[in-house]
Amino acid sequence: MMRIMGRPRALVAVVSGVLLLGGLAGCGSGPSQVGSAVIVGDSSVSLDRVQSMIDQAVREQPYGQKLAREHKLDLLGREIVRQTVLHELTERAARKEGLVVDQGKVAALTAQEKSAPVADTGQGDAVAVTQIVSKLRDSNEVAHDVVLEMQLAQKYLPKLSVGADYVGIAATSETDAEARARAFDLAQQFAADPGKIQATIQQAGQEAQQAQQTGMPGPGGFSDAGMTEVFGAAQYLSLAQTPLFGSPANSVVAFQARMPAKPDWYVFVVRSRGTDKAVPADQEAQKPTDQQLTSIGTRLLQPYLTDAGLRVNPRYGVWDVVAMNLAPNSAATQGTVVPMRGAAPAQQ
Repeated sequence: MMRIMGRPRALVAVVSGVLLLGGLAGCGSGPSQVGSAVIVGDSSVSLDRVQSMIDQAVREQPYGQKLAREHKLDLLGREIVRQTVLHELTERAARKEGLVVDQGKVAALTAQEKSAPVADTGQGDAVAVTQIVSKLRDSNEVAHDVVLEMQLAQKYLPKLSVGADYVGIAATSETDAEARARAFDLAQQFAADPGKIQATIQQAGQEAQQAQQTGMPGPGGFSDAGMTEVFGAAQYLSLAQTPLFGSPANSVVAFQARMPAKPDWYVFVVRSRGTDKAVPADQEAQKPTDQQLTSIGTRLLQPYLTDAGLRVNPRYGVWDVVAMNLAPNSAATQGTVVPMRGAAPAQQ
């Protein structure tokens, strides 16, 4: 069994629990990119709407004023777009899955909402920005979407599994550009020539064993490897929040699987993805927290990107499918998902 997955608690979610945004404006003939901040299917949010929300945040939130002084208002813009996209995907998933929101849970979450301004808790801009954007909206809408995501996760968690081959690539830090480049390159190689996968994984496995014995990485820089492992979401809750569980079979996924515990990059070859039967497991299922359920629900929105027709105005960056978030540019994405040769198009 995969060594990094043998201790699920060591894995930290790639994607944090989400608060989602309502207010998409539909357009029967399909919206135009001109004047739009983001388009999802036949719905869009205008540039003016995003700017209006940013202005409101600066007026009402001291932390928003701090961001303005530090010339970081782009963080607010990206967060508004992110939550917009996730809201629309949640609505699509709820319709397809026939989910009926638990109004009791919505009421309970809404009652927890605090009217006080967002405080600087030292957790960083990302946490504060998420909270600020949620406060710009109706708290009932926020809770409604969060509860739907939790229900989506609860529906699939007991029977969701992924079969995958994998290799680990040693990294010296979270921002090790060389390790990132190697992971992206290997993902492309695996996707373009699946015949290379088995030999590479065998080499990686030998190097990983030697590295354990000597404490030094081998010439290929591999730190871990495995063939045809089956991972059940209920047994590996942290891993279930990552793109491994959101990507289709016959795709190759690269990301930092153990962040922040260890910065190594992993390249997974997704062989199968099942959602309809219990998974034989070598350990007991874990009881998820509400935050874990929300994050897993977010990850289960990933497949809906394929048909969503997502278009993001370049001023807000690019959609990063691995993070289910906006990145400033393609060089800042947290990973990649690539279809193997002859498979369906990649999710972008």
